[in-house]
Amino acid sequence: MHTDGGHDLRHHGDAEVRDDGSALVDLAVNVRADTPPAWLRARIAESLTSLAAYPDGRAARAAVAARHGVAPERVLLTAGAAEAFVLLARALKVRQPVVVHPQFTEPEAALRDAGHTVDRVLLRAEDDFRLDPAAVPEEADLVVIGNPTNPTSVLHPAGTIAELARPGRTLVVDEAFMDAVPGEREALAGRTDVPGLVVLRSLTKTWGLAGLRIGYVLAAPETIADLERAQPLWPVSTPALAAAQACVEPQALAEAAHAAHRIAADRAHLVAGLAEFGGLRVVAPAEGPFVLIRLAHAADVRRRLRALGFAVRRGDTFPGLDEEWLRLAVRDRATVDSFLHALRQALAGP
Repeated sequence: MHTDGGHDLRHHGDAEVRDDGSALVDLAVNVRADTPPAWLRARIAESLTSLAAYPDGRAARAAVAARHGVAPERVLLTAGAAEAFVLLARALKVRQPVVVHPQFTEPEAALRDAGHTVDRVLLRAEDDFRLDPAAVPEEADLVVIGNPTNPTSVLHPAGTIAELARPGRTLVVDEAFMDAVPGEREALAGRTDVPGLVVLRSLTKTWGLAGLRIGYVLAAPETIADLERAQPLWPVSTPALAAAQACVEPQALAEAAHAAHRIAADRAHLVAGLAEFGGLRVVAPAEGPFVLIRLAHAADVRRRLRALGFAVRRGDTFPGLDEEWLRLAVRDRATVDSFLHALRQALAGP
C-alpha cells in the first residue's frame, strides 16, 4: 500500500467490487457499462490468430496519429495510461514535479516510486475545484493535471491549462475521460503549439478494455523517444494493438460521440435526482462520466449502500478530499433510479 499524508494512493475503484463486492451494482468503476461491444470483441478475437508473431505496433500507431492529425513520431502506445505515468516518472529528468489534486493518484504514486519528491497543488472545494494557474509554482518543471478531472468531474478550459506551459517545463494532461465529453471540447490532444505538452489518452474507459490495457501518449517526438527507451520490448500485446486501431476508426469515433451524449443525459438525470436530497452537495457542473458528492457521514452511507447492493467510490484516498466525499459513476436511467432509491434508504439510517 502506497500512502502519503494518510492517503492510500494505490486505492482505486476496482477495490470496491472485488471479492465480496463482485455481486454489487457497480457505481465505483469509471468504465462504460455494456462494453466492449460485440464488433470490438470480434476485432480482438481476429487478432488471436497472429499471437505466434511478435507485436507490430506500426499500423496502430499510424491510426492513432491520423485520428489526432499528428505525425506517428508524436505517438507512443502504452499498456494503459497507467504505464505512461510510470514511463514519465522514470524517463524524464525531473527536479520539481507538481501534481494538481484532487485527481487520479497514480501519477503521484509513480513519481514517488521513481524517487521523486512531489509537491501538491490542492484545488479547493470552495472554488468548485477550478484551476488557478497562478497556484502552480513557477519553478515546477513537471506539472500533472487531469481533464476532465477524476474524481471531481471538472472540465478545465483548454486555454487555462495551456497557461501552465513554460519553456523547460513538461505539462502532462491526463485526458483519459475526454472522449466521454461531447465534442471533446477543451481537449489539448493533437495540439503541437503548446511547449512541453504531453497528453495521455486511455481506451479502457469508453470501450471497456481495462483488462486488456491500452492507451497512448501524444507529445513532441523527442519526448516520445525518451519514453520509448524506458519501455520494455513489445510492451503492448497484439490484441491490444488491434483494439487501438479499431477504436480510432470513424465508426468507433461516431459510436463514442453518441455514447458521450448519452452519458451527458444520464448524468443530468443523476444530478437532478441528487438535487432532491437535502444536505448533499454535488460538484457542478459535472462534465465527466462520474460525479463527486459531499455529505455527512459518507463512510456510513457507503457501507449502507453496500448492504443495499450498490458499490460507490470512497473519496478520502484522493489528496484534497476527506471522508465526506463519494464518487458515483454515471449509469443508465434505470440503474440511477434504483441507486437513488437505495441512497434514500441509506441516508435514513440503519
